[in-house]
Amino acid sequence: MAHPARHSAMVSVSNSAANQSNASDKQQPPQQIQHIANTGLRVPSNRKTIYDRHLNRSRNAESSRASFAFLFAEMVTYAQRRVTGIQDLEKRLNEQGYPLGLRLLDLLYYRTITSSTSSSISSSSTSAAPPNRPLRILPLLHLIHGPLWRLLFNRPADALEHSVSPDTPNEYMITDNDPLVNTYISVPKEMSMLNCAAFVAGIIEGVCDGCGFEAKVTAHNQPTEMWPGRTIFLVRFGESVMEREKVLERAGIK
Repeated sequence: MAHPARHSAMVSVSNSAANQSNASDKQQPPQQIQHIANTGLRVPSNRKTIYDRHLNRSRNAESSRASFAFLFAEMVTYAQRRVTGIQDLEKRLNEQGYPLGLRLLDLLYYRTITSSTSSSISSSSTSAAPPNRPLRILPLLHLIHGPLWRLLFNRPADALEHSVSPDTPNEYMITDNDPLVNTYISVPKEMSMLNCAAFVAGIIEGVCDGCGFEAKVTAHNQPTEMWPGRTIFLVRFGESVMEREKVLERAGIK
């Protein structure tokens, strides 16, 4: 009579051991998932990332030139892969700068609006209105020549000119005597025509398109004895932009 009880006890022990092993097997996947989750991206203790910062927080901050030189050199190296020539390389640099121009335009106007709003509140005047996007070519070019250049390089561009040729009334030129993007780039002799400021030309083109001005922007080397790295950004506006310019001029809109 004792044997069945002993046998049943052994069965119950084995069953409990099996249940424990099955339970431990079932608990392993959550531990693995938790381990995988812990090896992901690190999040600060306050659970805030760079996207939670206010856009005006770094308004007056300056980036390290060493960091910029390293990042831009890597961008040029990346764009140089599988290119057929200098024009192809400059085209890729232009394409890299184009989306940045679209975003910089929004950032520039956001900061301008917030600063004008805060100044109007502090002065208790209702006459100050937020700036509107330019409707004419000259206000757009002054926006690029001044505020945009200060946002990028902490100084305005060196010159803004209009083509004097009657055959090319749609061409404007923005001059930078010492482009920052070319300062830390060593160009070989066989590629002397290369101008890495095509990246900045893409930024200008993105700003123009973001404001509704169809344009094609290219960067050209125009060295002088005083400024060997002098670069001219040639801005060519489309026919639709020039037709709209004539209509707005007749209407007296500035």
